[in-house]
Amino acid sequence: MASDEERLQILKMIEGGQVTAEEGAKLLRALEESSKGEGRREGSPRWFRVRVTDLKTGKRKVNINLPFKLIDIGAKIGAKFAAPADLDIEGVMKAIREGAEGKIIDVEDEEEGERVEIYVE
Repeated sequence: MASDEERLQILKMIEGGQVTAEEGAKLLRALEESSKGEGRREGSPRWFRVRVTDLKTGKRKVNINLPFKLIDIGAKIGAKFAAPADLDIEGVMKAIREGAEGKIIDVEDEEEGERVEIYVE
């Protein structure tokens, strides 16, 4: 069964406007479905985090924290919010599936005035 912490994080994303109610419902369903499958391996990542920061103000524009079980859905949602043209989402997903952890992406898009960071923790 999905943890209360994971469900609460999705509800906070809906409340904060980071995802729509419909997207949140899909995330909750996917979380429940994934929790019926295999349990988490010891030492495997728990969170997929996307941070988008305004370069001028330093203020965070997007702050998404998703349970790692929902990484495929999370990547699609994250790309919708902010994906510089040179950010290869499929390449990022491949690296993560192959075991990459920590800060995966740190890109500054000077045209848009944004910094995109993606973490797997």
